[in-house]
Amino acid sequence: MQWEMELVTGATGYVGGRLLRRLAQEGRPVRALARRPDAVDPLAGVEAVRGDLLDGGGLEEALNGCHTAYYLVHSMEPSTNGSAFADRDRLAAETFAAAAARAGVERIVYLGGIEPSGGGSRHLRSRLEVEATLLGAVPGSTALRASIVVGAGSASFRVLVRLVERLRVLPMPAWRTNRTQPIAERDVIELLARTPTVPGAAGRSLDAAGPDLMTYGEMIERIAEAMGVGRMPLGFGRSLTPPASAIVAGVTGQPLELVRPLMESLESDILPREGHDAVPVYGIRPLAFDRAVERALREWESRERLGAR
Repeated sequence: MQWEMELVTGATGYVGGRLLRRLAQEGRPVRALARRPDAVDPLAGVEAVRGDLLDGGGLEEALNGCHTAYYLVHSMEPSTNGSAFADRDRLAAETFAAAAARAGVERIVYLGGIEPSGGGSRHLRSRLEVEATLLGAVPGSTALRASIVVGAGSASFRVLVRLVERLRVLPMPAWRTNRTQPIAERDVIELLARTPTVPGAAGRSLDAAGPDLMTYGEMIERIAEAMGVGRMPLGFGRSLTPPASAIVAGVTGQPLELVRPLMESLESDILPREGHDAVPVYGIRPLAFDRAVERALREWESRERLGAR
């Protein structure tokens, strides 16, 4: 198959880096957009280019001749100029969407989050706003919405693993009974990579969900079982998100700016919409949760020590 040029933004991030390797392995010509091109993995067929989504610098050159553009950027880092992450996400999406439309890009592929049943966190509302901006600018685009991604580099999965690893008694706020369908990293990358060749995904927002429906409490218990450790759950009747976020950040070593919106996301069911399941559109067979966890833990341990295993 003759592939046309594709652009990957967020190429130095977790999902972007994994996707970049997948596209390179398939021999697809790719440009990787980054503020620091030297930080992009040197891969055959990948051209690293400099660009800034906030001020638009380098976007015209990066998008030139591209059929597909992957938008895999989220502003979760602490603010340096007083602007909130949602404001930065909005500005970056609007800047990129306008540049992609001018360049004649046929499809933007975006990875966001599944809409929660109760309105959701600022984090997820921002992702839905970005989705609307991108699909509005390039009508043939595709948005994939995922819940928790199970992978060695997934921020949300790493927070859960670190809690299981470091706490013998696991505090379980009221959100422990809320439900979701986590998806394996392998399947997220598969969906992203296939999108340009799936006509049925064009112009649509689809939910990327794994086969297992479970509560957050069950998810944590199954991670503990996979790690081979016994942990005592301690239930609370309230969500306790603000104080709990600070504690979780301290225990896991993750920035509070990352942990707080992730924990806010747990306060509602995060389930796929009826009629919007990506699996039948793409024809994939998603990995079961327990297998996805084992794969993620095995990769994790190949790179760094995991004390509870």
